[in-house]
Amino acid sequence: MARLPETRYAKGPGGNIAYQVVGDGPVDLVIVPGWLSHVDLMWSDAGWAKFVRELASFARVILYDKLGTGLSDPIDSVPTLESRADDLRAVLDAARSDRAALFGYSEGGPISVMFAATYPDRAQSLILFGSYANGSRDDDGSIGRAKWLQLMRRVQGTLDHWGEGQTVDWAAPSLRNNFLARRGAGALERAAMSPRMARLTFEAVLTKAKVQDILGSVAVPTLVLHRKDEAIPVEFARELAKRIPAARLVELDGVDHWPAVGDAQAIIDEVEDFLTGHRHEHPSDRVLATVMFTDIVDSTRRAADVGDRQWRELLGRHDDITRQEIARFQGREIKHTGDGFLATFDGPTRAVRCATTLAERMPEPGLEVRTGLHSGECELRGDDIGGIAVHIGARIVAQAKAREVLVSSTVKDLVNGSGITFEDRGTHVLKGIPAEWRLYAPVGEHDAAQGVSASNNRPAQDRLADHLARRPRVARMLGRMTHKHWLLRPKRVQTPMVRQPETHYSHRRAGSLRGSPRPTEDEVPQCNRPQ
Repeated sequence: MARLPETRYAKGPGGNIAYQVVGDGPVDLVIVPGWLSHVDLMWSDAGWAKFVRELASFARVILYDKLGTGLSDPIDSVPTLESRADDLRAVLDAARSDRAALFGYSEGGPISVMFAATYPDRAQSLILFGSYANGSRDDDGSIGRAKWLQLMRRVQGTLDHWGEGQTVDWAAPSLRNNFLARRGAGALERAAMSPRMARLTFEAVLTKAKVQDILGSVAVPTLVLHRKDEAIPVEFARELAKRIPAARLVELDGVDHWPAVGDAQAIIDEVEDFLTGHRHEHPSDRVLATVMFTDIVDSTRRAADVGDRQWRELLGRHDDITRQEIARFQGREIKHTGDGFLATFDGPTRAVRCATTLAERMPEPGLEVRTGLHSGECELRGDDIGGIAVHIGARIVAQAKAREVLVSSTVKDLVNGSGITFEDRGTHVLKGIPAEWRLYAPVGEHDAAQGVSASNNRPAQDRLADHLARRPRVARMLGRMTHKHWLLRPKRVQTPMVRQPETHYSHRRAGSLRGSPRPTEDEVPQCNRPQ
């Protein structure tokens, strides 16, 4: 496990600011965060950790939490762009960075613009991702402003349910059906800001930021990056690139606002090329995974029989059940294929049990599915996957019958000892795949210990025990010594595991209080109860 960077504190005008330094590249690159951040907790997200470490392969990356967020000091007054720029300067001073490239995403964009225009001697270059120049909620009749107002209404809903992970719905929509991602986003919301602080920064900074009048004063080379279909309108990026004198716009494919979600490599490549003048070759990311393809049997005929409206309802029920089970068995939905799903699992046993559960549950809405599974090395392509293992999985599902789950011999071998019983379904020629493939169908469960042979149940020969049996005086002496050691051993208090309580928010006029429900008597460890 990689060691996490040390968290330090910079002395800013408004308080202590938490920051970290990653890497030792020739260029200092400070990431100016968006609405919420937590420099420690965000390392638990594999996507963010990979994103930062890739940047650190060619730059000295500086991360920090704005005052009032994450690990930095809370604030009593309303933050302004000027105060945020002062905080950034304090971080650069503490990190001993004379000049740095600024990577400002989301709310960090206007802060970076303010800093670059105010302190041109400290800004080497400027990179703006998923950002804007004017956060006003005044409708000016433009297409971009209409999209922005729609986003603000969605963000308002996130504020009303702070801590529940609803940020995912607009900031990372490709993960909206990922239960673990939503739970992680909820934890980040709670750790980054209290509900009151979140609302304060939304009302005072996010929607009040207006830097369009100083864009012409930015005199450093600028790269504007924006995903075409993300929540913040791409029209805002075009405005930034048009009004900053030395700016270049690159529009990327994607729907996610958070830079580390989706095709993060495209962002990293553009940043590296912008800062260093070249891009180094990246070996393709490959992981071992179990691929699961599902398919609705006779979907075309069923759609014609029931009509469009009822078919849409059946598909909706099918999708809900599939996503519930994928999440329950800790899988990852890759894509919806129209009549089915492609998902991956890091454990083949969970994949098989998810597939068999789906086969059992789909008759509930009146549908039948078939499923194919294969374990192999997959190539990660942003949110998608590729490689021969994916093609094999797709060919296996085509061999399955209604309500049948078929797996390759690789899957069968990997789940050996799990208690899952398989029946041989013979050898098959898979279209476009060399050689013949033997396929199996899971048909139930058995006691995995029943196959242990009688010879394995014999006690192992113990030469020490045999030696002591022939010398009773030595055995008695060791027995007394062992008994004395047992009596003199330090007593250890056994503390039962306490289930982590769910965090709720109680509301009062002065603000919101972070807290948890009072634990029941059974949840309190015995050693902590008052006597």
